[in-house]
Amino acid sequence: MVQGKTKGLQSKASSSRHAAKAAAAPKKGKRYIPPKKAALVQQASMRQSLTAKINKSIEQQMVSAASSGKLTIMKNTTDAELSKGPEHR
Repeated sequence: MVQGKTKGLQSKASSSRHAAKAAAAPKKGKRYIPPKKAALVQQASMRQSLTAKINKSIEQQMVSAASSGKLTIMKNTTDAELSKGPEHR
C-alpha cells in the first residue's frame, strides 16, 4: 500500500479542468482520417478536385441566375395557373 501523496494525484486536478473546458466547446467541422494506401490517396484527391469543380460550377450558376433578374427557387403553381386562364386548367 502506498503511504502519503503520490506524484500523479496533484496534476490531475488541472487536466480535468482542461478536459471539461475542451468538452464544452468541441471543434467544428467533419473529422477526417487521411488514407495511407496509394490507391485510396489518389481516390481522395480525385474526389476532392471533383467536389471543388462541382461547387464552383454551382456557384457560377447561382451568380448568373441572380444577376439575370429575380432569383426564385420554385414558382407557385397557383400563379402559373392564374396567368394561363381558366381554359387551360
